[in-house]
Amino acid sequence: MSGPPMIDGAFARWLAAQAGAALVGLRAEMGFSDAGALKAAGDKVSHDLIRTELAKWRPGDGVLSEEDEGSRLAWAAEVNSASVSRLTADRVWIIDPLDGTREFSEQGRVDWAVHVALWTRHASTPHGLVAGAVGLPAQHRVLGTDVPPAYPPMTPEAATMGGARQLRLAASRSRPPVFLTDLAEEVGAHLVPMGSAGAKIAAVITGEVDAYIHAGGQYEWDSAAPVAVATATGLHASRIDGSALRYNEADPRLPDLLVCRKDLASRLLAALHRHCG
Repeated sequence: MSGPPMIDGAFARWLAAQAGAALVGLRAEMGFSDAGALKAAGDKVSHDLIRTELAKWRPGDGVLSEEDEGSRLAWAAEVNSASVSRLTADRVWIIDPLDGTREFSEQGRVDWAVHVALWTRHASTPHGLVAGAVGLPAQHRVLGTDVPPAYPPMTPEAATMGGARQLRLAASRSRPPVFLTDLAEEVGAHLVPMGSAGAKIAAVITGEVDAYIHAGGQYEWDSAAPVAVATATGLHASRIDGSALRYNEADPRLPDLLVCRKDLASRLLAALHRHCG
């Protein structure tokens, strides 16, 4: 059996696809009668698979995974003495083995994802992301930087109306930012509830929605892979104050972001300043 592709972008896509296939198989095997057990098994199966493949094919790289012990602590530079310290490594994989465990555990839901991103110290962009893939296993697709999707065009309806009243903002099903309803009303948008962060940013990438705004708490693994693909596609991605997203920081918390079409960025950032400034 041949190994995975060696080019980083294609490798990220392969890794996301492998983990996604394992998760789809786990869903079929376990069913949905015990949501808690399915969530825990999904996190473990995907994490173990990705960690094993990274150790085999990228042994010199650092890793930051949501499922690593202590990953949410600012000082957690490495998992154990055998790991490459991510804070001194030149290359670090930032992974979320199962983004959207709630949706994964609900029968029929497809808005969950697998995130695989590569950060490098000498990247030319502030965020440092050079490769990434977002697996959407229940949707039978992977979005990756190796073959970025086409830049999503403005819909004919939005173009006819000056891009004003037909905007679609992806929003959390359960925890939308408190200001988002007022902001949507101001910019003439309607909210589209979705599950995981990866699914929401993927919807921006594919043009199913026009923007995703989040505030209130996330970590680097929640957005690294989707942001890598979004920026490779040509979309805008930043903090909600307009500053650059930065990854592989000592503190992995990255609590807010805006991903949108570039033609909407200044308008949405101005509205965010009024509502959050």
